[in-house]
Amino acid sequence: MIIRRKKSAESPTPEPVEITAGDTQAAGSPINAIDYHDIERIVDGRHHDPHGVLGAHLNNGHVVFRVIRPFAISVVIVGEDFRLPLTHEHRGVWVGALESDTIPDYRVESRYGDDVYLNDDPYRFLPNIGELDLHLVREGRHEQLTNALGAQVMRFPSVLGDVEGTRFTVWAPNAQGIQVVGDFNHWDGSTHPMRSLGESGVWELFVPGVGHGWNYKFRITDHNGYQSDKADPMARHSEVPPSTASIVWDSAHDWADAEWMDSRATKDFRFGPMSVYEVHLGSWRAGLGFRDVAPQLRDYVLEHGFTHVEFMPLAQHPYSPSWGYQVTGYYAVASRLGNPDDLKFLIDTLHQAGIGVIMDWVPAHFPKDSWALARFDGTPLYEHADPRLGEHPDWGTYIFNFGRPEVKNFLVANAVYWLQEFHVDALRVDAVASMLYLDYSRKAGEWLPNRYGGRENLEAVEFLKEMNGVVHLRVPGALTMAEESTSWPGVTTGTEWGGLGFDFKWNMGWMNDSLEYVKHEPIHRKYHHNEMTFSLVYAWSERFILPISHDEVVHGKGSLIDRMPGDRWQKLAGLRTYLGFMWAHPGKQLLFMGTEFAQSAEWNSENSLDWWLTDFDEHRGIRNCVKQLNRVYTATEALWQRDHEPAGFEWLISDDADNNVFAWLRWGHDGKVIACISNFSPVPRDSHQIPLPFAGVWKEVLNTDGAEYGGSGMGNLGEVTAHEVPMHGRPASANVVVPPLATVWLVPADQA
Repeated sequence: MIIRRKKSAESPTPEPVEITAGDTQAAGSPINAIDYHDIERIVDGRHHDPHGVLGAHLNNGHVVFRVIRPFAISVVIVGEDFRLPLTHEHRGVWVGALESDTIPDYRVESRYGDDVYLNDDPYRFLPNIGELDLHLVREGRHEQLTNALGAQVMRFPSVLGDVEGTRFTVWAPNAQGIQVVGDFNHWDGSTHPMRSLGESGVWELFVPGVGHGWNYKFRITDHNGYQSDKADPMARHSEVPPSTASIVWDSAHDWADAEWMDSRATKDFRFGPMSVYEVHLGSWRAGLGFRDVAPQLRDYVLEHGFTHVEFMPLAQHPYSPSWGYQVTGYYAVASRLGNPDDLKFLIDTLHQAGIGVIMDWVPAHFPKDSWALARFDGTPLYEHADPRLGEHPDWGTYIFNFGRPEVKNFLVANAVYWLQEFHVDALRVDAVASMLYLDYSRKAGEWLPNRYGGRENLEAVEFLKEMNGVVHLRVPGALTMAEESTSWPGVTTGTEWGGLGFDFKWNMGWMNDSLEYVKHEPIHRKYHHNEMTFSLVYAWSERFILPISHDEVVHGKGSLIDRMPGDRWQKLAGLRTYLGFMWAHPGKQLLFMGTEFAQSAEWNSENSLDWWLTDFDEHRGIRNCVKQLNRVYTATEALWQRDHEPAGFEWLISDDADNNVFAWLRWGHDGKVIACISNFSPVPRDSHQIPLPFAGVWKEVLNTDGAEYGGSGMGNLGEVTAHEVPMHGRPASANVVVPPLATVWLVPADQA
């Protein structure tokens, strides 16, 4: 039965056309004939343009409706003033015609047994992605890629009421067909085939009624006819592993960090204080997610005086023991810890407290999980096809094809996304050395030289330059940091000068040399003295961060305190000495969580830190020492203002190997200065003569042997007096008490 509402003469009722089975193929029918082979391809997910068949189309003065409703008992098109029953045509496709020269607004009523559902038709909507977006995707120049690809909740007005749904778009240029599958269609892809948008390689479908929180995947049919369900590479959220579906996400977080963000855009953090606390959120305090950990981490970082938190990777990763370095969802947050708005809440909380946020970012490689990026459309799409270029022999992962514009765009846009969408302040780029060299961790014959016959990965170099250039242009004040362990020149030189364009480089040489030095018994350290001084030969060749990171307290290396020789007192004193040396060395500093209270056991990513240790005085003493280091550091411009200038550093004593003593000056721009003395011997120096730049009283602002830090309490009673007694070319010197295994900092009295 056809039911019509009353219409005015100016707007007459369209006339429905009754049809019966077989009429769709009959001569003279208002229904355009469709080859059943096309329907087979649509239902089976092998058609590139289902919208050309499904939906509403004008034909010979009629509107022909075709909808796909497998297993339905009846299907009716419902308009503002009419109801049009459809006839089953083939394989769940229903058809009918309405006499009209315009396509009306309509809905689809489907009956399954006693249940009746009224839904909008996905195939009545034009593509919801613009030609400019498609052009930029094709060219690999879409720096706001989440505006074009992925799952985006959208709302449209219509005669029968506003329509809310989700636009799904995915780049898969070599697919034979793609279907959206999810909770909303019982994971039956036949109801939601996508259309190809030409040379862009993008497939699109707007699905009405699907909104925030729905699970989905893309069912991709490759050119061999094989199907696989893939997580969305651009998904903003994902299920908690081991589940792997993507989740439609429409953020509702209301940011409150405007003051911080305004400052970030105008402030150059490269030349400010930076004391970084590195955190693996899953094991800082196990069981706490992004939202719950926010106030606790904020208060802890403020108490200890760190200026920044660096999070190990926060992107979605299925394998927890990878610590986040095997990413499957580059645009999704680690769902074990919460949802995207939870992470925004955490970062917002830190920013409101004046704490910067750094995140580890992993563009060097990705895992081979079959449901993720690997062989995404049935071909090596994101990865290089040649295993000599496309696989990491050590890690069992794929390497991105940095020479492909769309892949490079995927990563560059991802860097911008974390900095803009989540207000992350800096990206620490993981494993840069593995990207720069074609022969990285490969034997002869296992790698291909570049077009000039060299070992440099020219495509990766260009990617890194482009990433840094785009980040600095689009996100003023944001920083990038390279974990780069070789002597590649110009890592922190601007791209306009031929460099890679990073703001900082991790100083792996300093880290390796200094840790090698402290592991020796003090009596042998004089033979390794240069391991502590060599870093000053190249300290200004790049802008450096001094990292004592997670990599140094795992895989059998033990904790940092365990690296120190001697009895328990000497281990604790040695750790305090080393940290005092580190904080005064040119470069910003980074300390992995747990080291600030001398965690004794090696880090285990599956367990919480050993917080119970902080009930003991010796561990609280290390914490107190770190607090004082950060307190003096942030208040003393000379310790950070000229980190990257040779004139900001001067040796006072560099060659006292026999006594294991090092002494130097750090200068600020305004002539303020601090003298730093480290004694890596257990022998106390009761009256050690130290050259100084001028005579007068010098205040002791740090002594790591202080009783409040667990030391012996030996010191200078708060100050020393320098007299005009020349030494080592300096006009003055002072007799300084340098305790055993201790670092002492002195500043002129008028500066204290």
